[in-house]
Amino acid sequence: MSANRVTRLTEAMNREGLAAVAIVPGANLRYLTGVDFHVTSRLSLVLFPADGGLPCFVVPTLEMARVQSSIAIPVQFYPWNDATGPAEALRSAVGKLVPDTAARVGIEYMVMRVRELRALEEAAPGLQTVDATPLLAGLRMVKEQDELAAMAEAVRIIEVAFQQTIAQIRPGVTERELATTLANAIIAAGGDGESFPSIVAGGPNGAYPHHENSDRPLEVGDLIIIDGGARYGAYLSDMTRTVALGEPGPEARRIHDLVLRANAAGRAALRPGISGEAIDQAARAVITAGGYGEYFIHRTGHGLGLDEHEPPYIVAGSTDPLPVGATFTIEPGIYIEGIGGVRIEDDVVITAEGGRSLTSFERELIVLPV
Repeated sequence: MSANRVTRLTEAMNREGLAAVAIVPGANLRYLTGVDFHVTSRLSLVLFPADGGLPCFVVPTLEMARVQSSIAIPVQFYPWNDATGPAEALRSAVGKLVPDTAARVGIEYMVMRVRELRALEEAAPGLQTVDATPLLAGLRMVKEQDELAAMAEAVRIIEVAFQQTIAQIRPGVTERELATTLANAIIAAGGDGESFPSIVAGGPNGAYPHHENSDRPLEVGDLIIIDGGARYGAYLSDMTRTVALGEPGPEARRIHDLVLRANAAGRAALRPGISGEAIDQAARAVITAGGYGEYFIHRTGHGLGLDEHEPPYIVAGSTDPLPVGATFTIEPGIYIEGIGGVRIEDDVVITAEGGRSLTSFERELIVLPV
């Protein structure tokens, strides 16, 4: 699988007129090589050449055994140790693959540190670096069957964890305690961890889409936004539901119904070739028509896979046609200062027939007895 991905990367580099692409530890490295480790103080970098030759892996000696045990493609290693530093190893790798010092090399603008950028510039003065993010995003956007299977399992895990967590909601439980319950339930259901720190926003705290969990106890009458995801292998899920602790008031019912219909409209719009902008408009139109357009303050969704947020983005200005296999969230919301909010989020995939929701957890308002 990784070899096919490298072939597609090579084809894309040639279309873009790049001599190579430099990849640092992170999701793109995992996608292309199978190697999964985090950025550390020591420089690690892989140069993928456009001529189809072996990639050059500049790596600290102490990481060599781990890399060799997990790498899924042939590479040429350029190890370095703490006594000598990475400069000579990087110069050798760059000189082998990019003899033209004025060549264009793609880098990860959102991931590469200044450390790696300056090291590349010193290894080959005159090198032109350009943003390879769109190129790499285009490769990763279309999910293969094994990727979709991993995401489906991550969805199964988060749905089991949500069910168990919601059952623990009662007056007096704090947001932080409920978030811990969710994190533990994800592990118990077979997850490798959380996709991101879960959000529990009760009552007025629901007005903040990225609320940070507090020690506020949940109260009767609260709408409670729960946003969490599970990691299975390298792949992620991301789901949000809003529940009521006791019977909600009429406005709470009204905004939940609007968000529910906006979510359904976004999912109904799915089809091959539709743009992220068109899906955003389909969901946003429902909330605007209901009189709450000014309270829908974020995009309708974001891509999902190896990263929690990756292309495509479901927002105005995102006009590229979405291909079969693209995976992303649909998560309209309404947020009212001093009152609270509602968000309903699903993970979806574009299919040849239209679209499919990977998540199926109850979307109707769950009213918990008190």
